[in-house]
Amino acid sequence: MTPTRRPSTARLLVASSHPGPTVTVTVLAAVIAAAVGHPSWLVVLVALTVVAGQLSIGLANDWIDADRDRAVGRSDKPVAQGLIAVGTVRTAAFGTAGVAVVLSLFLGPVAAVAHLVLVAAGWAYDAGLKRTVWSVVPFVVAFGLLPVVAVAAGPDGAWPAWWALATGAVFGVAIHCTNVLPDLVDDAATGVHGFPHRLGLRGAGVTAFGALVVAALLVLGGQVLGDDPVRGAGVVLAVLGTAVVVVLAAVGVRLVVAGRASRTLFRLVIASSLVLVVELGLAGARLVA
Repeated sequence: MTPTRRPSTARLLVASSHPGPTVTVTVLAAVIAAAVGHPSWLVVLVALTVVAGQLSIGLANDWIDADRDRAVGRSDKPVAQGLIAVGTVRTAAFGTAGVAVVLSLFLGPVAAVAHLVLVAAGWAYDAGLKRTVWSVVPFVVAFGLLPVVAVAAGPDGAWPAWWALATGAVFGVAIHCTNVLPDLVDDAATGVHGFPHRLGLRGAGVTAFGALVVAALLVLGGQVLGDDPVRGAGVVLAVLGTAVVVVLAAVGVRLVVAGRASRTLFRLVIASSLVLVVELGLAGARLVA
């Protein structure tokens, strides 16, 4: 019988970095950067900077939570399974954080500061805020600043429209709440009592998808009522994107009410964010204040 081949260290590090959210946040930043007309090299720089920061946050999460993940038998965590050493993940977390800091300096002062605060918020969540009622704050800060990183990159340092900032912050609430719903029991067993945990499954779920609808309406209002509103086909795209998100939110609420706390809820929020950001680019909405 052929022995099972052990995954490479690089592959295990990727698996420890929360690759789904990492890729999604990077794509969101890159699409926003492209939508505001940044040159291709700057879009790539934004993507590389953001992915380095997100990798560091994800790796730090698995390193810091290693004992807790072992205690509840997390089969999706390489550290918890003993496939990779905690020290290796910790070193990678600090290494990618260092890369994120260096790359941030090339984005320009406004975007650099925004990205460094964003990454610091993620590390603060990993380091202890996740266990408190303030666990939602890092998500509000980080996702609220993501448009700043993407829009303000470059020598001009332009500021994004207020509704783009508000949309990001509200999305942070939806993402945080849905991301932890499947882990409520495991978290409670290991002393994690964050914002969603205190609301409970249905409370956190309804809050998440309510926030999702608010985010969609903010984007719609920003596009059709902003300083440089979209016209014609852009209005159709704006309304269509909002409608899709509302439908996804309705599906999410139905699942929550039925007591189904699965990763599907988080995927619905991620899909909604991608729908809205792609729609922004296609509709030609003005994201710069």
